[in-house]
Amino acid sequence: MLWIAVHLPQLSMESFAATVSPAWRERPLALIEAHRITHVDARAAALGVQPGAKRSTALALAGDLVLGQADPLRDAQALQAAGYAALAFTPMVCTTTTDSAGTPAPVVLLEVQSSLRCFGGLRRLLAQLQHALQPLGHELQIASAPTALGATVLARWRDDLASGPHSVDLVALQRLLDDAPVWLLGPGREHWEALQGMGLRRLSDLRHLPRSGLSRRFGTALLADLDRARGDAPDPREPIVCPPVFEQRIELFTRADTAEQMMAGARVLITRLVAWARVRHSRVARFTLRMHHEAHRSRDAQSSELTIGLAEPSADATHLALLLAERLARTPLSGPALEMSLHCDALVQSPAPNAELFPNRSAEAEGLTRLIERLQARLGPQGVQRLARVDDHRPERAAAWTPAQSGTVPGASTTLSNAPDRGPVRPLWLLPEALPLQEHASRPWFDGTPLQLLAGPERIESGWWDGDLAARDYFIARARDGALVWVYRTRLPLSSLKGTGWFLQGRFA
Repeated sequence: MLWIAVHLPQLSMESFAATVSPAWRERPLALIEAHRITHVDARAAALGVQPGAKRSTALALAGDLVLGQADPLRDAQALQAAGYAALAFTPMVCTTTTDSAGTPAPVVLLEVQSSLRCFGGLRRLLAQLQHALQPLGHELQIASAPTALGATVLARWRDDLASGPHSVDLVALQRLLDDAPVWLLGPGREHWEALQGMGLRRLSDLRHLPRSGLSRRFGTALLADLDRARGDAPDPREPIVCPPVFEQRIELFTRADTAEQMMAGARVLITRLVAWARVRHSRVARFTLRMHHEAHRSRDAQSSELTIGLAEPSADATHLALLLAERLARTPLSGPALEMSLHCDALVQSPAPNAELFPNRSAEAEGLTRLIERLQARLGPQGVQRLARVDDHRPERAAAWTPAQSGTVPGASTTLSNAPDRGPVRPLWLLPEALPLQEHASRPWFDGTPLQLLAGPERIESGWWDGDLAARDYFIARARDGALVWVYRTRLPLSSLKGTGWFLQGRFA
């Protein structure tokens, strides 16, 4: 077996910073719990704020410090998104939020022995894994080892190496672990002061002492962790399962009154949505953003939602965020939002489009589709329409306007094909109402001159079932200026028809 451990040392701070507006992110950030600082960012650390400090001490050191509440649920959702991204490389992915002693240690574990051949070896797999996790915006410490706990210890320890320590051999792993500090094991951190007082600082120091004495003094958990890390004891793990529906909710640090503030949190949710969709080898066809507003006086908190439907399913986080930003910018908010959630249950399982060196018809169609999606996000679904064919021989009823996204009318096809015509030639431009023409010597006249009939007749007799009978003979004719027009003559019995004689119904471009 070969395990890859991805340690996220700043997960709590990064998941909190993602809910803060860009203007606030320029200030030092810290998390607090029970009036004690638990996590700090680089700006706060540079000012002397350290984990464990009191709230008053931290504010004295950094007057503009932004304090947020530590939230295990928020961290768990961020870690879950990282696990979704890892599922694209192997079905055996596990996540851990704490070690065996309960100390926070967010780690994503991947068993990749059977995946190495698919991704071109360990080095290429690691590069692709880092690329897949990059959009989530987390600092990563990555290591690999034949055991899950061994890889976890190495990832949490050897952060001085840019690429991390990687060992595919059990003997080499055991040599690396001998130099690891004892506190990296869960019980080792719990008994760190006593172990340090006895001169037991490294894992190799534990192996040179009698196990029975260590068990009586520090319990069996310490040696059990050591055996699992070295591969001397089994370490079964339970893989995570990707749910069929995406649903995540985040709490915003400040009230969001504008679309720009909304997008600060929405981009985080969209990035996690895309990671979930890619695990299912699918693309997003529709998603819903729910904005949870604060309660006014005694009324319950209200929520509003925006549903974004795509004409072409996509797994591009930038494109999805752009469509949502267009809608939010033109949607009046019912009130400031305190939380927001993202829901998606509409996926399309289809291969992603291949990248092409030169533009082709597929790429041009994709560009047109994205343009339509942006226009619909800005103008609304009914603001962008297209013509759809309808199964009716009457020309005035052979097409109907429908939303360009995916809507249809009864009997209408989804597109107007550009394929060569298989039937009679017809104009694309029709008059709203057929124009009656004068008739002299059984010939139609237009603009004071007779029309020259060039082709026809094309006979249409339809509509008897709905009371709008059309019995006509259509001709292609040439006008005085050379323009080609489309005319028809009603057929007998004239008394049953709406009007008699010749009519102009369309022009040819």
